Amino acid sequence: MSELDRAAGIRLTVRGALAFVLASTLAGSVLQALLGVAALTGAAFVAGCVAAAALVNRRDLLSLVVSPPLVFFVTTTFIEAVRSLFAATPVQAFGLGMYTALSQGAPWLFGGSFLVLVIAWRRGLTRCVRELREELRATKASVPRPRSGGDGDGTAFAPEPEGYFEPKVYGTPREGQ
Repeated sequence: MSELDRAAGIRLTVRGALAFVLASTLAGSVLQALLGVAALTGAAFVAGCVAAAALVNRRDLLSLVVSPPLVFFVTTTFIEAVRSLFAATPVQAFGLGMYTALSQGAPWLFGGSFLVLVIAWRRGLTRCVRELREELRATKASVPRPRSGGDGDGTAFAPEPEGYFEPKVYGTPREGQ
Protein backbone atom coordinates (compact mmCIF):
# COMPACT_ATOMS: atom_id res chain seq x y z
CA MET A 1 0.00 0.00 0.00
CA SER A 2 1.48 3.35 -1.03
CA GLU A 3 1.60 6.52 1.07
CA LEU A 4 -1.11 8.10 -1.08
CA ASP A 5 -3.48 5.18 -0.50
CA ARG A 6 -2.83 5.27 3.24
CA ALA A 7 -3.41 9.04 3.43
CA ALA A 8 -6.70 8.72 1.52
CA GLY A 9 -7.97 6.33 4.20
CA ILE A 10 -7.40 8.64 7.18
CA ARG A 11 -10.68 9.62 8.81
CA LEU A 12 -11.34 11.58 11.99
CA THR A 13 -14.23 11.53 14.38
CA VAL A 14 -15.93 14.86 14.94
CA ARG A 15 -14.08 15.20 18.26
CA GLY A 16 -10.76 14.63 16.55
CA ALA A 17 -11.63 17.09 13.80
CA LEU A 18 -12.63 19.78 16.32
CA ALA A 19 -9.48 19.13 18.35
CA PHE A 20 -7.47 19.54 15.15
CA VAL A 21 -9.15 22.90 14.39
CA LEU A 22 -8.59 24.02 17.99
CA ALA A 23 -4.93 22.97 17.96
CA SER A 24 -4.24 24.59 14.60
CA THR A 25 -5.87 27.85 15.70
CA LEU A 26 -3.88 27.89 18.94
CA ALA A 27 -0.67 27.16 17.01
CA GLY A 28 -1.47 30.02 14.64
CA SER A 29 -2.01 32.33 17.59
CA VAL A 30 1.35 31.37 19.10
CA LEU A 31 3.06 31.95 15.76
CA GLN A 32 1.30 35.29 15.43
CA ALA A 33 2.60 36.34 18.86
CA LEU A 34 6.14 35.20 18.00
CA LEU A 35 6.39 36.46 14.42
CA GLY A 36 4.08 39.47 14.57
CA VAL A 37 2.14 38.55 11.40
CA ALA A 38 -1.47 39.56 12.05
CA ALA A 39 -3.17 37.05 9.75
CA LEU A 40 -1.61 33.85 11.11
CA THR A 41 -4.37 33.00 13.59
CA GLY A 42 -7.11 33.38 10.99
CA ALA A 43 -5.20 31.53 8.30
CA ALA A 44 -4.47 28.67 10.70
CA PHE A 45 -8.16 28.53 11.63
CA VAL A 46 -9.23 28.35 7.98
CA ALA A 47 -6.58 25.71 7.19
CA GLY A 48 -7.70 23.66 10.19
CA CYS A 49 -11.34 23.94 9.13
CA VAL A 50 -10.59 22.80 5.57
CA ALA A 51 -8.48 19.87 6.75
CA ALA A 52 -11.09 18.84 9.32
CA ALA A 53 -13.93 18.96 6.77
CA ALA A 54 -11.90 16.87 4.34
CA LEU A 55 -10.85 14.25 6.91
CA VAL A 56 -13.93 13.81 9.11
CA ASN A 57 -16.14 10.72 8.80
CA ARG A 58 -19.14 11.30 6.56
CA ARG A 59 -21.61 10.51 9.33
CA ASP A 60 -20.10 13.33 11.45
CA LEU A 61 -20.42 16.07 8.82
CA LEU A 62 -23.53 17.61 10.36
CA SER A 63 -21.88 18.01 13.76
CA LEU A 64 -18.75 19.48 12.20
CA VAL A 65 -20.60 22.07 10.10
CA VAL A 66 -22.13 23.79 13.13
CA SER A 67 -18.98 23.74 15.28
CA PRO A 68 -16.36 26.16 13.81
CA PRO A 69 -17.89 29.31 15.37
CA LEU A 70 -17.83 27.66 18.79
CA VAL A 71 -14.22 26.52 18.36
CA PHE A 72 -13.22 30.02 17.22
CA PHE A 73 -14.95 31.61 20.22
CA VAL A 74 -13.41 29.17 22.72
CA THR A 75 -9.95 29.67 21.26
CA THR A 76 -10.29 33.44 21.27
CA THR A 77 -11.56 33.42 24.86
CA PHE A 78 -8.63 31.28 26.00
CA ILE A 79 -6.04 33.39 24.19
CA GLU A 80 -7.43 36.67 25.49
CA ALA A 81 -7.76 35.31 29.03
CA VAL A 82 -4.07 34.37 29.00
CA ARG A 83 -3.08 37.74 27.54
CA SER A 84 -5.14 39.67 30.07
CA LEU A 85 -3.46 37.95 33.03
CA PHE A 86 -0.36 40.06 32.52
CA ALA A 87 -2.18 43.39 32.14
CA ALA A 88 -2.54 46.09 34.79
CA THR A 89 -6.35 45.83 34.57
CA PRO A 90 -7.15 42.25 33.57
CA VAL A 91 -10.93 42.63 33.20
CA GLN A 92 -10.63 45.69 30.99
CA ALA A 93 -7.85 44.08 28.95
CA PHE A 94 -9.93 40.92 28.52
CA GLY A 95 -13.01 42.83 27.36
CA LEU A 96 -11.10 45.00 24.93
CA GLY A 97 -9.06 42.04 23.71
CA MET A 98 -12.20 39.96 23.05
CA TYR A 99 -13.82 42.82 21.17
CA THR A 100 -10.74 43.41 19.06
CA ALA A 101 -9.97 39.75 18.40
CA LEU A 102 -13.55 38.85 17.46
CA SER A 103 -13.84 41.92 15.23
CA GLN A 104 -10.58 41.20 13.43
CA GLY A 105 -11.29 37.48 13.23
CA ALA A 106 -14.83 37.75 11.82
CA PRO A 107 -13.80 37.50 8.15
CA TRP A 108 -11.66 34.46 8.92
CA LEU A 109 -14.51 32.91 10.92
CA PHE A 110 -17.01 33.42 8.11
CA GLY A 111 -14.54 32.18 5.51
CA GLY A 112 -13.66 29.05 7.47
CA SER A 113 -17.30 28.29 8.24
CA PHE A 114 -18.25 28.78 4.60
CA LEU A 115 -15.48 26.48 3.38
CA VAL A 116 -16.51 23.79 5.88
CA LEU A 117 -20.09 24.06 4.63
CA VAL A 118 -19.05 23.82 0.97
CA ILE A 119 -16.75 20.85 1.54
CA ALA A 120 -19.31 19.06 3.71
CA TRP A 121 -22.02 19.70 1.11
CA ARG A 122 -19.88 18.07 -1.57
CA ARG A 123 -19.09 15.12 0.72
CA GLY A 124 -22.75 14.33 1.49
CA LEU A 125 -24.14 16.74 4.07
CA THR A 126 -27.61 16.55 2.50
CA ARG A 127 -27.69 12.80 3.16
CA CYS A 128 -26.80 13.41 6.83
CA VAL A 129 -29.64 15.92 7.15
CA ARG A 130 -32.06 13.48 5.48
CA GLU A 131 -31.02 10.67 7.83
CA LEU A 132 -31.50 12.94 10.85
CA ARG A 133 -35.00 13.88 9.70
CA GLU A 134 -35.92 10.22 9.18
CA GLU A 135 -34.57 9.33 12.60
CA LEU A 136 -36.52 12.12 14.26
CA ARG A 137 -39.71 11.04 12.49
CA ALA A 138 -39.22 7.46 13.56
CA THR A 139 -38.75 8.34 17.24
CA LYS A 140 -41.59 10.86 17.42
CA ALA A 141 -44.22 9.76 19.93
CA SER A 142 -47.64 9.25 18.48
CA VAL A 143 -50.09 11.91 19.57
CA PRO A 144 -53.69 10.74 19.99
CA ARG A 145 -55.93 12.38 17.45
CA PRO A 146 -59.48 13.46 18.29
CA ARG A 147 -62.15 11.12 17.06
CA SER A 148 -64.15 12.43 14.19
CA GLY A 149 -67.90 12.23 14.05
CA GLY A 150 -70.91 14.36 14.71
CA ASP A 151 -72.28 16.70 12.07
CA GLY A 152 -69.52 16.14 9.56
CA ASP A 153 -68.35 19.72 9.90
CA GLY A 154 -65.41 18.81 12.14
CA THR A 155 -66.90 20.39 15.28
CA ALA A 156 -67.69 17.14 17.06
CA PHE A 157 -66.83 16.89 20.74
CA ALA A 158 -63.86 14.63 21.31
CA PRO A 159 -63.20 14.18 25.02
CA GLU A 160 -59.74 13.39 26.29
CA PRO A 161 -59.12 9.84 27.45
CA GLU A 162 -60.26 9.15 31.00
CA GLY A 163 -57.62 10.05 33.54
CA TYR A 164 -55.72 12.23 31.10
CA PHE A 165 -55.67 15.32 33.31
CA GLU A 166 -56.57 13.79 36.69
CA PRO A 167 -53.75 12.65 38.94
CA LYS A 168 -53.74 9.01 39.93
CA VAL A 169 -54.60 8.37 43.54
CA TYR A 170 -53.05 5.35 45.18
CA GLY A 171 -54.23 3.69 48.38
CA THR A 172 -57.36 4.35 50.37
CA PRO A 173 -58.44 7.59 52.05
CA ARG A 174 -57.80 7.98 55.75
CA GLU A 175 -60.67 8.43 58.15
CA GLY A 176 -61.50 12.01 58.87
CA GLN A 177 -60.42 13.39 55.53
